[in-house]
Amino acid sequence: MSFIRSTFVRSPVGMAFFVVVPIVIAFVMMRQALSLEVVPGLGFWLVVIIIWLMAWFGVDLLAKRKIENRSVERLVSLLIPVLFGVWLLILWQLITTGFKVPSVLLPPPSAIGLRFLSSLPTLWADFQQTFLKAVVSGYIMGCGSAFLVAIAIDRSPFLQRGLMPIGNLVSALPIVGVAPIMVMWFGFDWQSKAAVVIIMTFFPMLVNTIAGLGDNSSIQRDLMKTYAAGYWQTLFIMRLPQAMPFIFNALKINSTLALIGAIVAEFFGTPIVGMGFRISTEVGRMNVDMVWAEIAVAALAGSAFYGAIALIERKVTFWHASMRPARH
Repeated sequence: MSFIRSTFVRSPVGMAFFVVVPIVIAFVMMRQALSLEVVPGLGFWLVVIIIWLMAWFGVDLLAKRKIENRSVERLVSLLIPVLFGVWLLILWQLITTGFKVPSVLLPPPSAIGLRFLSSLPTLWADFQQTFLKAVVSGYIMGCGSAFLVAIAIDRSPFLQRGLMPIGNLVSALPIVGVAPIMVMWFGFDWQSKAAVVIIMTFFPMLVNTIAGLGDNSSIQRDLMKTYAAGYWQTLFIMRLPQAMPFIFNALKINSTLALIGAIVAEFFGTPIVGMGFRISTEVGRMNVDMVWAEIAVAALAGSAFYGAIALIERKVTFWHASMRPARH
């Protein structure tokens, strides 16, 4: 038994067996669940549990395997979350079709995928209105203005005592109360949603930038003084580079807050396009598969946005201790 475990289970062929075979069996069972008019019996669900445990074991083997080749290691590190997501979709499909869950409550991923493919022009128009116009513009203006205000606060202790309490107050404003006011001020188009995004992204960026600018020791400050460096020289040469991990932390937090804020703001008034508008409209029509398709677009856009910022962070803060394990 130990020989089989060492030669087959831990070999590439063995790991491929525990990864691929359960997926193939799962797809066969999904077709069977769709063809049945009644809830499958106990044997069906026992097989589902067995193949799920096999898949879990296969992914665990991949995660624990030591790979010398960096390219292969990077590929495996990407494969593991993909497999995890695939199995979430498989279980979702099997449960909804096997137990005959009404599509109004929870449609299967297959129905959502079909609606996604058949509604690509509509989804693209909503993506342009919400993400490319409201989120991106609001994100840039909110984070950029907060960064400049943080520099001003760092330069002036008076502003730190005066503006920080106001920033705390603004961050506590409920979005459901701010969004209608922004619609009244800036109209029903994307400008009012961008204003909501600015409010949501301003304070996290402000707080993190101020914390990053203060993250330096007295020895470092004394060293810059020995070089006769002024405030701006010290800021650009020593303090801003050290603040980059804090700044990128705020940028990553705001990448998700911005999308949430824009979608919620569209519930309170928007043209006949946009993710939030589509979600609220299709829920009223009981087209839950379209709602989930919009949620999928939002999730993909938010994940891609977050991932792009994380990649830039790796390039900019490669020297930081948090990035060193990823470089081995």
